[in-house]
Amino acid sequence: MTGFKNILLDLDGTLTDSFPGISASFTYALNALGVEISDRNELRRVIGPPLEESFMSFYGFDKEKADAAVKKYREYYRDRGIYENSLYPGVKEMLIQLKDDGRRVCLATSKPLPFAQRILSNFKVDTYFDLIAGSEFDGTRSAKEEVVQYIIDTLGLSPEDTLMVGDRRYDVYGAAACGIRCAGVLYGYGTCDELRSAGAYVLCRTPADVVDAARHGKP
Repeated sequence: MTGFKNILLDLDGTLTDSFPGISASFTYALNALGVEISDRNELRRVIGPPLEESFMSFYGFDKEKADAAVKKYREYYRDRGIYENSLYPGVKEMLIQLKDDGRRVCLATSKPLPFAQRILSNFKVDTYFDLIAGSEFDGTRSAKEEVVQYIIDTLGLSPEDTLMVGDRRYDVYGAAACGIRCAGVLYGYGTCDELRSAGAYVLCRTPADVVDAARHGKP
């Protein structure tokens, strides 16, 4: 096999367009904590970091208030927001091709594992993954580098044969912290400048480009 043997995929902004559900859940939580959102588009910045980090970094919450916000967020997301999303066009075909090539495919998300499993199952693509890895509800393994390292350790992956794929700088930084490259996708929530400046190995405009990046391998 040529190229990268192991492909680690982010979820939000890489496999699914989850902005409707995430933005609705954030709005619900922020309103409950006395913060009004006039333009929901400002919530695009919260997709990527762990929830607690977003509430603290973008809205100035202390840890206690951020924890309360996370609870309110999940109150909405658990039953409604989780289903207010969609697979990006071409994603299922990308997964099929990666598996047909004989590559090992894993999910690497900061989203709590039970939510990630439900989303993949809902779209009937869970069977394409060799391992689904996410965070715990108590915040354990919420940083992207922790999720990536967990996958590497669990499956005994060689970093040089492994490629992370994501749409935000957090994916690039998390991959780099674990000694692996990251392909940045431009159809998600990050920008070309964000991904380039973070050090993305290659930029992909479509899911089909991700397959090409996996096949191309190391420069």
